[in-house]
Amino acid sequence: MALARATASVLPPPSWLRLRLLSIPRRLPLSSSSPPRSLLAARVVAMAGSSTAAAHRHTNRLASEHSPYLLQHAHNPVDWYPWGDEAFEQARKRDVPIFLSIGYSTCHWCHVMEVESFENEEIAKMLNEWFVSIKVDREERPDVDKVYMTYVQALYGGGGWPLSVFLSPNLKPLMGGTYFPPDDKYGRPGFKTVLRRVKEAWDSKREMLEKGGNFAIEQLSEALSATASCHRLSDELAQNSLKLCAKQLENSYDPKFGGFGSAPKFPRPVEVYLMLYASKKLMENGRESEANHTMQMVCHTLQCMARGGIHDHVGGGFHRYSVDECWHVPHFEKMLYDQGQLANVYLDTFAIKRDTFYSSVARDILDYLKRDMIGESGEIYSAEDADSAEYEGAPRKKEGAFYVWTSKEIEEILGDYATLFKDHYYVKSSGNCDLSSMSDPHNEFKGKNVLIVRKDISSMTSKLGMSVDEYSQILGLCRQRLFNMRSRRPRPHLDDKVIVSWNGLAISSFARASKILKAEVEETKFYFPVVGYNPSTYLEVAEKAAFFIKSRLYDEQAHRLQHSFRNGPSKAPGFLDDYAFLISGLLDLYECGGRTDWLSWAIELQATQDELFLDREGGGYFNTPGEDPSVLLRVKEDHDGAEPSGNSVSAINLIRLSSMVAGARSENYRHTAEHLLAVFESRLKDQSMAVPLMCNAANMLSIPSRKQVVLVGEKTSAEFDDMVAAVFASYDPNRTVIQIDPSNREDMDFWENLNQNIFQMAKSSPADKLAVAHVCQNFVCSPPVSSPDALSTLLDKTAFAVSSA
Repeated sequence: MALARATASVLPPPSWLRLRLLSIPRRLPLSSSSPPRSLLAARVVAMAGSSTAAAHRHTNRLASEHSPYLLQHAHNPVDWYPWGDEAFEQARKRDVPIFLSIGYSTCHWCHVMEVESFENEEIAKMLNEWFVSIKVDREERPDVDKVYMTYVQALYGGGGWPLSVFLSPNLKPLMGGTYFPPDDKYGRPGFKTVLRRVKEAWDSKREMLEKGGNFAIEQLSEALSATASCHRLSDELAQNSLKLCAKQLENSYDPKFGGFGSAPKFPRPVEVYLMLYASKKLMENGRESEANHTMQMVCHTLQCMARGGIHDHVGGGFHRYSVDECWHVPHFEKMLYDQGQLANVYLDTFAIKRDTFYSSVARDILDYLKRDMIGESGEIYSAEDADSAEYEGAPRKKEGAFYVWTSKEIEEILGDYATLFKDHYYVKSSGNCDLSSMSDPHNEFKGKNVLIVRKDISSMTSKLGMSVDEYSQILGLCRQRLFNMRSRRPRPHLDDKVIVSWNGLAISSFARASKILKAEVEETKFYFPVVGYNPSTYLEVAEKAAFFIKSRLYDEQAHRLQHSFRNGPSKAPGFLDDYAFLISGLLDLYECGGRTDWLSWAIELQATQDELFLDREGGGYFNTPGEDPSVLLRVKEDHDGAEPSGNSVSAINLIRLSSMVAGARSENYRHTAEHLLAVFESRLKDQSMAVPLMCNAANMLSIPSRKQVVLVGEKTSAEFDDMVAAVFASYDPNRTVIQIDPSNREDMDFWENLNQNIFQMAKSSPADKLAVAHVCQNFVCSPPVSSPDALSTLLDKTAFAVSSA
């Protein structure tokens, strides 16, 4: 943030700012405004909370918190408070502003600002004397983060973490920014300068400051809680928004390196979801050439990502984003929300292309999570840090230290295989971060290599006179050796917080993998870090994670979720994303595994979501329950960014639920989805690229009748499992899978209460068949089939029966 902007931000909003606030889109996408990471990387020392003597000279209130991010700051000289009444009362009592710092435990620039400013005794003295300082973990309190991030984005056009905001004692924002260096440099005001100017403005212009903060919150509240002008979208808009979004994405497509947009490149799986869906709609309408062109963009993007340095070739999974246009040098943190979504888009692409390249990448992601990110009780952790020490006892941490290699290290570890491996992964003695001017502009990784595949494997094997299998086995062995050596390095910090929404995304991918991967041919070979699990193993992982949430983070009496868990449930309640993402995961868990208790819980959670978040008059869902007076904004989120919006996911959940149940309950689900989408009519019309998943939802809702595949039989039999696998062998987001066992009393009671048609279908099913399938669409069901081949043929025939593109 420029110095001029920081200075102006302590003044009342001028007329241009008022206009800016009035024209705020309903959700502003995040973009980091932090400087290049290399500017201060050399000064990043071990985070607070390490075992150094200096780190324990001070202890503040954060020492009693559970959040890893708050604990990292527990030994700062800053007199930090957690978000809560004690801090607010102290600010009112002392009549001083609040300094609010928001970040998360795996945030690189949060570490930088801690070391430079929050461990600085001089700065701590200024903060302690002039302000009440509050530290918030944005992953633990996304509701608080949303309020002040939206404010900073609206005023300054960008945001990011760490988020630094100054508030009045009544919590209204006064000014804000992201990262500040301690002293004036890099074209930014120093943090000391900012503190002095805020103090001076508070002392001399307090009334204007508070008036500006009140005005900003009023305008944001009005802009971010829009209501629908009608109760449903027109069919034309529902269909056109999909086409418009696909066209906008195509216009931003990078034909050389894949992806949509320029550097830095963030994986945004919702973009791929939309393009896959759009391709299918084009194919259904006989526009094969256009469909193939759209699919080619998806495949090229996923291939470039998987071959790039953003993909951890040695340990599996994907890093947060690439700083360059060629997916090479990443920001090395790993986030759970990326892994779950990316696994799903690779699974979908495999279901379409039947190319094990995509299924292997999906396995690679899930096997990384299973190995490194899952606790003993099945809980799935949230993130791994970008920074780590280069060796035990190192005085500072460096970004990517755990992941990068010198050519000499590889030669020593791999011996005779080193040359083959180095050629395959573009390893150079001088370091390989030279593919783009953006990859390493300050020589931060000089002499280091970030593994990237630049040559086609067939050309490499042809050159060496090897079979693809022999070559792949050697690469797998090399990766195993590097993994073993890397395991001896100091690991990046693991944030072992369990976030319900992110677990919901992962539950979905594990559940779907358990059935989609059954379409791999039996001879498929796997190479490290892919383990080669029987797909059913992934269903067990999904169910265990869901059980952890139900047993530790769900109140059976109140029917309410808590947002997160670490050494016990957090104080924060469940938010919209927690309900929506978990419901989506549970629907996938039911459709793939067939246990009605997961579907029953999803229906129960949907009822609670409607009670807590639904705007019944205006339409759509707010992001918070609105029960905490310290959270000043209730936002109707719509932007599908790195994570999809809760409203987009909810719309699809409601569509899916409406096709499972019958009668008034089904109509209510559908009406709620229609009203929700109507709230965001202008967004779908004018800024569809910001809401790709919502565009999918709108198109799904415009289809007169969703396809139902009803599988009846003995769920534990191999024949039944084969029929389920036959359904998931094809890609069809407009399909609902229902599994019912006529001999299971619980199953029959469940469906008798919710959908008499399905109950009767099961009741009249032939008793001598272990598995039969009915495919229903347009209120007509096919005659039952009893073999996977017959079911596959039937699904192919019905795939083109209804089209709305």
